[in-house]
Amino acid sequence: MDSEAWFRRAQGVIPGGVNSPVRAFRAVGGTPVFIERAEGALLTAAGGRRYLDYVGSWGPMILGHAHPEVVEAVRSAAGRGTSYGAPTADEVELAEEIVAALPSVDMVRLVNSGTEAVMSALRVARAYTGRDVVVKFAGCYHGHSDGLLVQAGSGVTTLGIPDSPGVPAAVAALTLNLSYNAPAGVEEVFRQRGREIAAVIVEPVVGNMGTVVPQPGFLQHLRELTKSHGSLLIFDEVITGFRVGYGGAQGLFGIIPDLTCLGKIIGGGLPVGAYGGRREIMELVAPAGPVYQAGTLSGNPLAVAAGLATLKLLREPGFYARLEEKAGRLVDGLALAAQAAGVQVRINSFASLFTVFFTGEPVRDYASAKTADPNRYAAFFHALLRRGMYFPPAQWEAAFLSAAHTEADLERTAAAAREAFAEMKPK
Repeated sequence: MDSEAWFRRAQGVIPGGVNSPVRAFRAVGGTPVFIERAEGALLTAAGGRRYLDYVGSWGPMILGHAHPEVVEAVRSAAGRGTSYGAPTADEVELAEEIVAALPSVDMVRLVNSGTEAVMSALRVARAYTGRDVVVKFAGCYHGHSDGLLVQAGSGVTTLGIPDSPGVPAAVAALTLNLSYNAPAGVEEVFRQRGREIAAVIVEPVVGNMGTVVPQPGFLQHLRELTKSHGSLLIFDEVITGFRVGYGGAQGLFGIIPDLTCLGKIIGGGLPVGAYGGRREIMELVAPAGPVYQAGTLSGNPLAVAAGLATLKLLREPGFYARLEEKAGRLVDGLALAAQAAGVQVRINSFASLFTVFFTGEPVRDYASAKTADPNRYAAFFHALLRRGMYFPPAQWEAAFLSAAHTEADLERTAAAAREAFAEMKPK
């Protein structure tokens, strides 16, 4: 069966026919691509069509799909059993790798997803500070737990508003949603409510409204404000951890958060999450302390094996420099293709993340990201898809490059982009 047949069948038994909303192609229209297999930088869809992949399972496939060493590590682990519900030596080794890589992390707890990592980190932050209010930034996504699915209110002192049915207003009210890259707003909310704020959580480089880079000094300002008011700073590095550098975004920017949330790459493409930070904070987590958090599959031996194999390969000298240089050439090729066609875009990039925004405005926050035209992006997406390029099926998502993409792949992508942009009328 092809993707259309599978999608019709899926809609009868899975809400919307998919197990995560963006996969449904609602933002771009058309039928989602059902994948049969993947290898390197290539996806093979149901029906046999092949695509160059720039989604990479939304970030974790930094080495490409089915890397032989990662596959062998998973195969070996599976032969010893897929889950024990008991501790393993590999869990300790992965925790040691994370602690060694991130100066902010003295202790780490493995969990099963980024959502679970963030939810748990916020619980610990509230316990440590004795406060309830959390500050987040519009356009930053930290998973689907109730307290983080909030809209902004009408001002910095307005309580959060539920962004999804089923989220109690009383829970949303504990979250303040501010503008990213706007330090004055953060200063004001701390001036008015600083004694209530347990933590500020932020994607240090945003990937969930498309790629948005922090303005100089913004993250440092968050660090200084939280420290001066007795609040914790939480970096959500589920995307950026081990993606933008081995020490994450915090290593690149030289900022030490109090807690860090991880996922994606540390599981080598298998389900995983983690949260960690200073010893005095993490020792509040059960069974060392009173803050309860548990999980049957936490530290799953398959995910841990894949993560260890992946991190070993990422430690190779020059890995990140080569990947970033390759990403720069790809972004330059996309920009030149748009310019040649007279199509107005802004391309934001950082390390091996990038987003093509169909807007003439600089994209620095959620409001400017929303000036991008999703219909023009949809046309671009499908023009690329017809040419065998699998880009994110939504305007406000980041694309990802992998080490498996070759020079020939980059040239083929640039050529496809030239043709795709040429199909679009200038705007």
